[in-house]
Amino acid sequence: MADNQQNTAGSLSRAFSRPVRAMSRMLSSPAPAVPAVQPAVGSAIVDCALYVDGVRQPGEWHYAEALHAARRHRSGFVWIGLKEPHADEMSAIAETFELHELAVEDAVTSKQRPKVERYGEMIFVTMRTARYVEHDEITDTSEVVETGDVLMFIGEHFIITVRHGDASRLAPVRSGLEQRREVMARGPWAVAYAVTDSVVDTLVEVATGIEEDVAAVEDQVFAPSRSSGTSRIQRVYQLKRELMEFKRAVLPLQRPLAGLATGQFTEVPDEIRRYFRDVNDHLARAVEQVLYLDDVINSVLQARLAQVSVDQNNDMRKIAAWAAIAAVWTAIAGIYGMNFDFMPETKWVFGYPGVMALIVAISAGLYRAFRRSGWL
Repeated sequence: MADNQQNTAGSLSRAFSRPVRAMSRMLSSPAPAVPAVQPAVGSAIVDCALYVDGVRQPGEWHYAEALHAARRHRSGFVWIGLKEPHADEMSAIAETFELHELAVEDAVTSKQRPKVERYGEMIFVTMRTARYVEHDEITDTSEVVETGDVLMFIGEHFIITVRHGDASRLAPVRSGLEQRREVMARGPWAVAYAVTDSVVDTLVEVATGIEEDVAAVEDQVFAPSRSSGTSRIQRVYQLKRELMEFKRAVLPLQRPLAGLATGQFTEVPDEIRRYFRDVNDHLARAVEQVLYLDDVINSVLQARLAQVSVDQNNDMRKIAAWAAIAAVWTAIAGIYGMNFDFMPETKWVFGYPGVMALIVAISAGLYRAFRRSGWL
């Protein structure tokens, strides 16, 4: 009997405790049910960190948990670094951060044109990156510029950077910003400025490297060399192709960066906008170098083509001069080769030596005349 009473009491206690626990779960603020661990091997996530007041918070964070924690702080934000993400992983991140599907599609594919677009409260930025490939000399197949992409999703409490290719690494940017707490404390747009500044500085370095290559090719084109003219022209064309690839990364970036620097996007804080204006000045320098190098290499190419044309004209003059000398031999031999009985000096003892001496004398006179005129 006592056991039955105890069982009945236990059942009543459990019945009353279930609604209480349910009500407690409803009243409490739910936290994302995600593991606080780093992504598995093979994930596109290079780094995921939570920053509060410019200080990186300790521990390993899942991006959903980090976003939930960042929204609890006014100065908190999440910085996720991705490299060449797959569509499935990018879709999961887009669902968590409420990213627009068009921007997500651009982030998965590379070779995007530089632009800045607004999707609701989020700003989407794409940039082409470039890296100078070291080489001993320009050849017909030299790779001078390696290009890639950097894309950024910038929101109130997050920034997501997506990198395609190895032309611009962002790990040094992150480590440098983490040493500058006063800059990092300004939020996601401070990170956006630092990434943009790194990309533009690399573009300036590439322009300087290409300028040295253009000077080297210019010296090769006009220096006396045993290499064929076709080979030297192919080197100029190869450098021209590499310069055009670099040009597609630099010139289209002017308009988007100007929009960030001039106040076209109100989301950019005033103090960060001043930094963007400085980056825009650096980009203007790179643009001037690219346009200058384009003009120089076009001039070198035209000069080389003119040089080839002059060389061909010189060769044709030499051929014509030797053909004129050979025509003397052909004409005289043709006359005396005719089968007539009554020909001048055919019965003369010195007729043959005299004709040969005449041919040699005329040929020597023509050779001397052509030498004086510069044809030979």
